[in-house]
Amino acid sequence: MSEPATRIYTEADQLADPIAERAPLVLGGYDFHSVTEVVAAVVDQKAPRAWWIALFASMSLLGIYGVSVAWLVWEGTGVWGLNNPVFWGWAIVNFVFWVGIGHAGTLISAILFLFRQKWRTGINRAAEAMTLFAVVCALSFPTIHVGRIWLLYWAIPLPNQMDAWPNFRSPLVWDFFAVSIYGTVSLLFWYTGLIPDLATMRDRARTKWKRLIYGFFALGWRGSNRHWQNYEAAYLILAALATPLVLSVHSIVSFDFATSQLPGWHTTIFPPYFVAGAIFSGFGMVMTLMVPSREWFGLKNLITIRHLENMAKIILLTGCIVGYAYAMEFFIAWYSGNPYEQFAFMNRMFGPYAWAYWTMVSCNVISPQLFWFKWCRTTPWFLFVVSIFVNIGMWFERFVIVVSSLSADFLVSSWDYYSPTIWDVGCFVGSFGLFFTLYTLFVRFVPQVALAEVKSVMPEADPHFEGYSHGGGQPPVASSAAPSTSEANSDHVETAPFGEPVAAVVTSIDGDQSDGDSADNENGSEGEVE
Repeated sequence: MSEPATRIYTEADQLADPIAERAPLVLGGYDFHSVTEVVAAVVDQKAPRAWWIALFASMSLLGIYGVSVAWLVWEGTGVWGLNNPVFWGWAIVNFVFWVGIGHAGTLISAILFLFRQKWRTGINRAAEAMTLFAVVCALSFPTIHVGRIWLLYWAIPLPNQMDAWPNFRSPLVWDFFAVSIYGTVSLLFWYTGLIPDLATMRDRARTKWKRLIYGFFALGWRGSNRHWQNYEAAYLILAALATPLVLSVHSIVSFDFATSQLPGWHTTIFPPYFVAGAIFSGFGMVMTLMVPSREWFGLKNLITIRHLENMAKIILLTGCIVGYAYAMEFFIAWYSGNPYEQFAFMNRMFGPYAWAYWTMVSCNVISPQLFWFKWCRTTPWFLFVVSIFVNIGMWFERFVIVVSSLSADFLVSSWDYYSPTIWDVGCFVGSFGLFFTLYTLFVRFVPQVALAEVKSVMPEADPHFEGYSHGGGQPPVASSAAPSTSEANSDHVETAPFGEPVAAVVTSIDGDQSDGDSADNENGSEGEVE
């Protein structure tokens, strides 16, 4: 008896299917081998000109950062625009901003993993890498903010010849513990998920040095049942450890402000407010990175509209929470009857920094409300634009919290207006150079989509999968099959990285398709899924 033909799902099906009949998370009729070829081709192929341009631009910004930091170390923190009341300027603003961005990766990888949200598999690798690079950027600002960076080790609880231990009531020590522990766990979590994919790249390597490097970091992975059992146990433990860190790290960062007596800072809403804002800004940055990546590297069938729409829903939810926190701050200031608190918030709205406050509200509260409409949640270019506004708004939120509160404290005689210098701007803009340089190198040398995890949500991973009905060992490829009406009307024609057809990539990477299959089977990505 003939079996029904296998359907090839496209993004048009994702937009049209009801919730009860959702299309798979992997589109285009990919099998295990096709997924490996499309993702690994980004690493295997020669770097295109666009990648070199992106690397040059990022390293140019990184050079600005290096010059700014070098001049700061040589001259001291006086080159910044700091004054008597505003002793925390852009350095602390940037620190809180980058720590917040680093939250989305662990949330996607850990919390969504524990809740068995399969849609995380397409974006978790890039989000985890984003977390690590954001933490690196964040740690750089307290380092240079202390002025004499060669004495930074005094903030670390290490015995020394003077028996001078850190002041554990200092926010600087809190931040060191919180961010360093968070970065360490995030690095272990990211690396653990990389091991099966590094084994795939080791088996595909064409040169000896690549084979040695990938093999060294793959830790002898062969995809045996015992390897998979240990891998899954370790991944689950790290997810359980990382989950409370998502909530605790930014709560501790918020204590830098909430434990003081300064009007506008001394409030108990800061911990949940900061956590929601961190997730909000983190998903905004993930969206900023994922929309171009799926377009430039031919990953539309792996990072689908469903992934983007789910992220848009989280941005909408956390944006509403952040807006609620803004409203509650004003309500509590009014309800407390404290004239200093009331003035602090009225000064934010109508004072010298009102332009920053209303920019914050427009970007963080108003722009995410567009995601109530499905068209806005499913249009990539629109998602990218809104994510940029979210990133801008969250930086201004930290600016408003830090600068506007410090510039007008209890004594009118000490008030002063804060104006950044060119070195403030250089450190801020240069930090993006550090971030994008690391991310550009990441997408070039490491699979930016988790191969083993994406394969686990495909039909072939089902123990009851009986194969495809067209007689071959692979599903039909969208680019070679006759398109249906919905596919013909869709502009998402399946291409491999850098615009090559999938069929060309599948047959050209290793010369023989069976080589790629044997490589995948060797590291256990295909046949060992339980």
